[in-house]
Amino acid sequence: MKKIHLLILKSFIRPFIVTFLIVMFVLLMLFLFKYIDDLIGKGFEWYIILELMMYASATNVAMALPLSVLLSSIMTYGSLGENYELVAIKSAGISLGRALYPMIILVTILAISAFIFSDYMLPVANLKYYSLLWDARQQKSAFLIKEGVFNNSFPEYSIRVKHKDPDGQTLHGVMIYKRETAENNNSVLFANEGVMYRTPNDKYLVLRLKDGIRYEETAGKSGVSRQQFTRSRFKETEQKFDLSGFKMKRTSEGEFKGAFQMMNLRQLRHFRDSTQKQLDSTVNMNYKLVAPFFKYFNFSHKPNPKLKYLPITRDTFNKMDFYVKQSILSNALSEARSIRDLNKTRTERLKDVNKEVRKSIIEYQKKFTLSAACLVLFLIGAPLGAIIRKGGLGLPVVVAVIFFLIYYIIGTIGEKSVKEGSLSPMIGMWIAIAVLTPVGLFLSYKAATDSVLFDAELYKKFWAKLFKRKIA
Repeated sequence: MKKIHLLILKSFIRPFIVTFLIVMFVLLMLFLFKYIDDLIGKGFEWYIILELMMYASATNVAMALPLSVLLSSIMTYGSLGENYELVAIKSAGISLGRALYPMIILVTILAISAFIFSDYMLPVANLKYYSLLWDARQQKSAFLIKEGVFNNSFPEYSIRVKHKDPDGQTLHGVMIYKRETAENNNSVLFANEGVMYRTPNDKYLVLRLKDGIRYEETAGKSGVSRQQFTRSRFKETEQKFDLSGFKMKRTSEGEFKGAFQMMNLRQLRHFRDSTQKQLDSTVNMNYKLVAPFFKYFNFSHKPNPKLKYLPITRDTFNKMDFYVKQSILSNALSEARSIRDLNKTRTERLKDVNKEVRKSIIEYQKKFTLSAACLVLFLIGAPLGAIIRKGGLGLPVVVAVIFFLIYYIIGTIGEKSVKEGSLSPMIGMWIAIAVLTPVGLFLSYKAATDSVLFDAELYKKFWAKLFKRKIA
């Protein structure tokens, strides 16, 4: 390997790692902002949050990797151009294409790695991520008792506290309402103050209450229709509440394996083939169900010379008796309604199955478009950096974000169009790549010919000449 190639590789790897980590951090912060209300205050162990963030980071690779390739390639060649290193390379007789040679190999390796990651590792990460996120969102809040509101966290209990001290354990103005539905008993407890704490094994929540009164209403004894009402005062009492329902329970991962994000290429192909067979058998069944309603299929197709066939035309129909025409139209309308009712539910089912097939094709194509996006965005970023000749995190970031937004918006529109069935899966999933590839080739040509495409002075001179011609 030549020293120039080694220099370019070193210049690319450092900003690539930095930009990749920055983008992953930003996407991880977006994840936390989105689910912060579902995670905070539920008493999770620290490793649960860390595990969830790790799986979320793995799912963000599909967005972070192409953006990092684009940004780092612009920064690398922009820095080389700003420091006149590209000029020195060209003066040594090395073309831009040869200077891109080691980078193309490296980005190709990244693209192949991205494909392997999306096919083998990403389905497992998605399975872990979505199952853990589901359990975390279903988990009850650890802040069991809030002041000023009725708290219904415990079954058959409703607890209200007027005020809590800053320590979070001393309570004032406590009311506990309990209803035993099975025994038809109701009780209300009022206490001036109390202390809340958990048992050492974290199994129960204990409320130690002072200076209160209890009202209890119970069903009458057998043979007595009237209810019994009891009032009792106390100096101190305790109420225990079971906390077993607040511990995080993991759902079996097998319940999430049916989602397409959790499948690899082999599983997606198997689903599509098996579903296509079901569709074919359904179509054949529909044909068998509808065929009896058409008289053409109920008789022999070969003409019988002994029978005289009379084709029904508009003229022959108009010459028929009124009651005969009414009978013909009534029978036709009845059969048409029968066919409509027969096909209505089956048509909706076919639409749902086709929608699922399109979703599986989307996930299938995503595993290839990730690798293609890395190559295409590098094809844009490297010549673009050589043209603008600006390194660092200033102008390259702005340009990279613009091109990435174009790629992301076009890809999102194409994906939604495929889901709605208005666009072919192949076209919808590859339209962003098809749009940006000519742009990359155009920029590569301009960079190879030392174009001044982004030179502001060139455009100033052009407009100045244009206005002078208009004035003249």
